[in-house]
Amino acid sequence: MTHTSKPGTGKPDGKPDDPKPLPPDDLAPRLYEVFAVLGPLYRRVSRKVELNEPIEGLSIGVRAVLDLLRAQGPLTVPQMGRAQALSRQFVQRMVNEAAAHGLVEAVANPAHQRSSLIRLTDDGRTAIDAVITRESALLKRVGGDLTGADVERCVRVLTRMLEVFEDVDVD
Repeated sequence: MTHTSKPGTGKPDGKPDDPKPLPPDDLAPRLYEVFAVLGPLYRRVSRKVELNEPIEGLSIGVRAVLDLLRAQGPLTVPQMGRAQALSRQFVQRMVNEAAAHGLVEAVANPAHQRSSLIRLTDDGRTAIDAVITRESALLKRVGGDLTGADVERCVRVLTRMLEVFEDVDVD
């Protein structure tokens, strides 16, 4: 599905956005449009990360762990699983892989003796910073007429959609 908007409108027909919320019967089909774009986008980004794995040495799962630790600081494996909507077991495997490459390390958790905090090592920070730099250069190619408000709306919509599924158990 190709979706092109006329500049400044955010809508394909060029008409200004209606500031009133959509009724649920109208909103649901529009949100399906988001899923129709989001699925292929996620799969293509995942594939790009996989293709770069031999260069960077980071699988998509390890990359996700490193990125989360970069953004939030030290976390436990269960905290990472909840934050990423991934099973604790999968996150543990990714943490083990990252630790085997010296990218993360376990440290004592003052709040819980049996659940260590995982933090980036200097090598881990260097690795994820290099990935972010490369990906940022790629994202700069998006271009077009997107505004800060467009991005804020996109994040708002995706966050609201995510809230609907927050009760889904990933373990």
